[in-house]
Amino acid sequence: MQRLTCAGIDVGSSSIKVAIVDDDGASAQLRTTVVERIRRRDPRVVMRATVDSALADVQLDLGDLAYVASTGDGDVAEGVRTGHFYGMTCHARGGLFLEPRARAVLDVGALWARAIVVDDRSKVINSRMTSQCAAGTGQFIENIARYLGVRLDEVGPLSLTATRPEPVSGICAVLAETDVINMVSRGISTAEILRGIHESVAIRLAKLLRSAKATSPVLVTGGLASDAGLLRCLTERLNEGGRETELVTHRLSIHAGAIGAALWGAFRRRKLDAQRAAELSGPRPPVAPSP
Repeated sequence: MQRLTCAGIDVGSSSIKVAIVDDDGASAQLRTTVVERIRRRDPRVVMRATVDSALADVQLDLGDLAYVASTGDGDVAEGVRTGHFYGMTCHARGGLFLEPRARAVLDVGALWARAIVVDDRSKVINSRMTSQCAAGTGQFIENIARYLGVRLDEVGPLSLTATRPEPVSGICAVLAETDVINMVSRGISTAEILRGIHESVAIRLAKLLRSAKATSPVLVTGGLASDAGLLRCLTERLNEGGRETELVTHRLSIHAGAIGAALWGAFRRRKLDAQRAAELSGPRPPVAPSP
């Protein structure tokens, strides 16, 4: 089959991820990935800069791509994207690209978390998503880290050093943040506070996975996939009572949605090309007999 070069743009609430893949219909190769935090900038400007950076990595122009697929807040990619795909299906497809053994994907984003049960073809079998309270999300942990004066890349390692985690409210993000303020005033160490936060979040995520009837291995995607402290707490929660659940991550886990979007884009491009070819080669109108 013809090799197609496609891009996926995952527009999240805190960052934008772009992936470019080569797909020949039987296998795919990841060519580059780029991530850029939005901070307080115009998401459309950040999106275009991120796409341009990815294209520069592979020395291509936008017009060289067979398909540009968006996921997440697709409106941000208007004018650049060819089509749009749901985030759940993109994380399922991208997750299995990164870890073919995975039978569940736990996507922990800035504003929500979702558990996605998949088969070996990345078809979504079941899913569950957190709702309302942000206490199990990346934005919640980022807010706590900012208050404590800790960089995000320090949160996981610090949590791992704790020996006496301080419990926090797992019911509400506002209550949990109030707990943290009180802990700081009582002189509780940053490491103990972060470990308590991680254990609170892990309880919510473990319940989410069990509610979705997730099976092992579980691949963690999204921004919190690189948080070693959270992963340890979640592993402990999932394996309580003699359970055996393998929790895995990947160095490119944050790009799973963008990778999945690019792969779905290649799939749709082939479908559209096949439909066009069928229309062109369809039955011709009968020729009138010669007089």
